[in-house]
Amino acid sequence: MVRLASRVIKTPPCRFKPRQKAGTEMKQPIVMSYSGGKDSSMALYRLLKSPDWDVKRLLTTANATYNRSSMHGVRTELFQQQADAIGLPLDVVWLTPEDGGDDYEQKMQETLGRYKAGGLNHMAFGDLYLEDVRSYRETMNQTVGVRSLFPVWGIPTREFAESIIRVGFKAIVVCVDTTQLDASFCGREFDQAFLNELPAGIDWCAEQGEFHTFCYDGPIFSKPVSFRKGGQTLRENRFQYIDLVPDE
Repeated sequence: MVRLASRVIKTPPCRFKPRQKAGTEMKQPIVMSYSGGKDSSMALYRLLKSPDWDVKRLLTTANATYNRSSMHGVRTELFQQQADAIGLPLDVVWLTPEDGGDDYEQKMQETLGRYKAGGLNHMAFGDLYLEDVRSYRETMNQTVGVRSLFPVWGIPTREFAESIIRVGFKAIVVCVDTTQLDASFCGREFDQAFLNELPAGIDWCAEQGEFHTFCYDGPIFSKPVSFRKGGQTLRENRFQYIDLVPDE
C-alpha cells in the first residue's frame, strides 16, 4: 500500500505573490510531480505564478529501505524541508528495491486514484522534450482520468538552464552519470560557471540523465534548505553521488 504524508504543513508564504487576472474563472487545483531538482522547481515556480492553476500538493517517490529519493539519492528529510519552505504538503510514494515496473505503476495508480477521488484532476511535470517520457506520464495519468500538464515543455535547454539561475534558484549537483560526465562535476553548484565547463554534447538541463540536482533556495522558498556536504559514493560502478546531510 502506498504511504502518503497526511500532515498539512503551515509555513510562511512564498516570496512572490501570484498574479491575479481580473474576471478569470476559479483556478484549477493541481498536483506537482516534484523531484526536488532544478527543472521541477522552475516548473513549480511558473505554476505558482499562473492565474490558472492552484497548486495543492507535491508528489515524489522515495526508497523506503534507504529513506532517500528514488532518482537523486537525497535524504527524504531534505525533501520535507523543501516542502516546508515552499508551503505545500508533500506526498511520498514509497518504493522498495524489490519493486519492479508493475509495482511502481500500481502504487502510482493508487495515489492518482486518491487524488482523483479528492477532486485533483491535474498533475504537472517538469519535463522539457523527451517524447517517450511525456507519453508514459500521460498514459499513466489517463488510466485514472487525471490530466497531465507540462508547463516548461519545449523551452530550449540552454535558455531554460540560464533562466533557472537568472530568477534566483540555487541548486547543487547531487548525482553524475560517469559514463556521460566526469565525476568531478558531482557536488558542484549549478551556476553559470558549471554550465560553461560542461563538455560539448552534454545537455545543460541533463534531460538524458547526465546529472541530477537538488534545489535548496530560490523564489518559491520562504527560506533556504539547510544542509552540509557529506561524502561521495560511486554506485553500480557508474553513478557518483554526494550525500547531503541536514543541519541539526
